[in-house]
Amino acid sequence: MDILLIHVVNGISFGALLFIISSGFTLALGMMQIVNIAHGGLYLLGAYIAWTVWGATGSFILTIVVSVLPPMIVGIITQKWLLRKFYLQPLPQMLLTMGIALIISEMGVILWGGYPRVMAQPPSLAGATRLGSFTFPTYRLFIIAAGAGVALFLWGLLEKTRVGAYVRACVDDEEMARSMGVNVPRLFTFMFGFTCLLAGLGGAIGAAFLGAYQGAEFDILFLSLVVVVLGGLGSLRGALIASLFIGILDSLGKGYYPELAHFTLSAPMLIVLAVKPTGLLGKA
Repeated sequence: MDILLIHVVNGISFGALLFIISSGFTLALGMMQIVNIAHGGLYLLGAYIAWTVWGATGSFILTIVVSVLPPMIVGIITQKWLLRKFYLQPLPQMLLTMGIALIISEMGVILWGGYPRVMAQPPSLAGATRLGSFTFPTYRLFIIAAGAGVALFLWGLLEKTRVGAYVRACVDDEEMARSMGVNVPRLFTFMFGFTCLLAGLGGAIGAAFLGAYQGAEFDILFLSLVVVVLGGLGSLRGALIASLFIGILDSLGKGYYPELAHFTLSAPMLIVLAVKPTGLLGKA
């Protein structure tokens, strides 16, 4: 029973990290209709920078702050100068952001040698914490708390603030929002930069968990796509449920049936697509 609980808690921690990353992807795709193939690359960029800053400063807070800024800046520049020209054009968006992901990957080879980099855990979050009859890594418990904090923050931002109201208005009726004086291009630039910041935040937190390695840009992208398909396009609540489900399923699958690890992730997505193409909480 303890082994099962460890796998479940481990899956929840992975799911929390996956939610931090995929929440930005589902917001960009569901609310702004931007297919950001570079989302996994922005995770990789954040993780590489986190590894570097932590090694140079030893400050975890500074590491988080510095790591999220370059992905956000890349997102703002990309949306303002490039993606804005391809609004509601999925194929050009995919090709453009794919190029950005490849550039980031090559930068990883040039600047960091292309070797896997795993950030050391902060001393205050290292070690293990006792949970009833078993112990669990403290850093993974921190990831669960961080995922819960991001979920609450996003809910408050989108449901309780004027910015969230503007975003919802632009999604529901862009022309009406423009007629009411909302600067839609500026708002979309800000929101897309924010979704890229979430990818960088996932990289900063995940640098001591998953680490940074060549190929992570597509591994993370695949997991984000699975979350969007299962949870529903643009649904943060669906993304949270799907992330936790995938995290637990991945942990149990690798623990008990490692040879079927990819099947345990792909099968639910195929089933949901066949039964409910809009996802668990998506709208037609």
